[in-house]
Amino acid sequence: MKVVIAIDSFKGCISSEQAGAAVKKGILKAHPNAEVIVKPVSDGGEGLTNALISNLGCEKVTVLVSDPINRKINASYGINHSKKLAVMEMASAAGLPLLAENERDPMNTTTYGVGEMIADALNRGSRDFIIGIGGSATNDGGIGMLKALGYEFYGNDGKPVSIYGKGLESIAEIDDSNVIPELKGCHFRIACDVKNPLYGDKGCSAVFGPQKGLQPENVVKMDSWLEKFADLTEKKYPDADRNYPGSGAAGGLGFAFRSFLNAELVPGIELMISASGLEKEIENADVVVTGEGCLDDQSIMGKVPAGIAAAAKKYNKTVIAFAGMLKVTDSSLNSCGIDACFSVLRKPMSLEEAMNPETTQKNLELTSEQVFRLIK
Repeated sequence: MKVVIAIDSFKGCISSEQAGAAVKKGILKAHPNAEVIVKPVSDGGEGLTNALISNLGCEKVTVLVSDPINRKINASYGINHSKKLAVMEMASAAGLPLLAENERDPMNTTTYGVGEMIADALNRGSRDFIIGIGGSATNDGGIGMLKALGYEFYGNDGKPVSIYGKGLESIAEIDDSNVIPELKGCHFRIACDVKNPLYGDKGCSAVFGPQKGLQPENVVKMDSWLEKFADLTEKKYPDADRNYPGSGAAGGLGFAFRSFLNAELVPGIELMISASGLEKEIENADVVVTGEGCLDDQSIMGKVPAGIAAAAKKYNKTVIAFAGMLKVTDSSLNSCGIDACFSVLRKPMSLEEAMNPETTQKNLELTSEQVFRLIK
């Protein structure tokens, strides 16, 4: 029997690698001779870098970059020198968890550190990039990142604008004469699950800004600034499209990647599956195991479990899902390709106890062992 495990992290508790290892341990108790392959996965947010480092044999690199409010921090990404490939998460440099509650204000945050990570990878020879853009603290339209890569944005006074979100207000001119030359030969694939346009009622300022600390009176301001930024960008780069699905991701970073760097915006789990070689492993498996901390409505709308199930069903594979909590009907999970789903909680317990990493790993091990004792 060959089993492929592609289970997401149990957020706030254990990583994808830890979850997969626990399930593997349980399976081998039931079937000591089984071939069990653990493939760490992520939907493009937290864990993408580590998952792809594991799957693609990348070296982890740590570099000093600017955080969302321009303090110096260490950020890590993965690099495969032979493939000239770099994998990274924008949240490593510009993520919301990097800030205290009282520091969160998209008027005063920047993606500059993301550009610094990319520039570092360019200097190390990378030309192919996979970047997850979930979990941002920013709403700067990507101007911070672009400035770190050599783009410049000037105001009517002829001076460079601020690297922060508030810098959008003053932009009157875009200058790309000093952009890092190697960017022209690069390919960017961006893990992006949101479909929001750059601005408007469903744009990044209105939908995501308040979650990042944007004050109500500044939502309309930033929205109008992004509209003006789109006007200038589309005049300079006719292929730019403010309404392209995902342009509003990460506070407009999706728009910047696609318009300035000709990037592809790809659903996170699709990018994960294609980049990691996971589909080939699934094709040759007998059983596929997936899951995450909480299986809910989001799980069946393009997140890891549904994406893994869809890939498995292309080859008519049996799909089993494990979760700490089930918050969606079994029939809904079954309809998206999961043949059977199981909560790993084995007795009533508090949330604190259930979220204990040792408890979760043991529950995964014990539950997977019992389930696989039914599989001959």
